[in-house]
Amino acid sequence: MAIDARRRHLTENLVASIDLGGELIDAMSGIASECFITPHIESWEVYTHGGRKPTGIDVVEWARNVAQLGAGEILLTSMDGDGTQAGYDLALTRAVSEAVDIPVIASGGAGEPQHLVDAVKRGKADAVLLASIVHDGVYRLRDLKQYMADAGIPMRLV
Repeated sequence: MAIDARRRHLTENLVASIDLGGELIDAMSGIASECFITPHIESWEVYTHGGRKPTGIDVVEWARNVAQLGAGEILLTSMDGDGTQAGYDLALTRAVSEAVDIPVIASGGAGEPQHLVDAVKRGKADAVLLASIVHDGVYRLRDLKQYMADAGIPMRLV
C-alpha cells in the first residue's frame, strides 16, 4: 500500500476509533510510528474532523496514550490559534511536551519570529510548524531559522 494511502487509512481508522471509544492499537497496526497522524486539538480537548467535532478526550491523556501505543511524534495543533498569528498555545504545548517522551511539533498561531522561539523555549516543543507567515511572504524561512539560531536553538542553516 502506498504511504499516502496508508496515512489516509490510518486517519480514517483513528477517527473511527475515537467515534467508537475503541483503542488505537487497531488503527496503528502495521503502520510505521513516524506516519501516525494525531487529530486537530482545541482547548485542551481532542477534536476530530478538522476541529469541528469534540470527543470529550483530554489532550494530555490522549498524548500519553498515543505515545505508549508507538506514535513517533505528535503534531499538536491548537485550532484556537490556527491562522490567528497571535502565537502558539504555550501552556498546551508545554503540558503535552512534558507528558510524553516523543517529539512534539507546535502548530497553530505563528505570527512573528519570537513566537517560534517561545514555542521551543517556553512551550518545550521539539519543532514548530508554520505556514501563512512564510506563504504570504511576511518572513523568509532562512531569516526565521537565523532568528531561532541567534536565540540559541540548534538550527540547520542551509
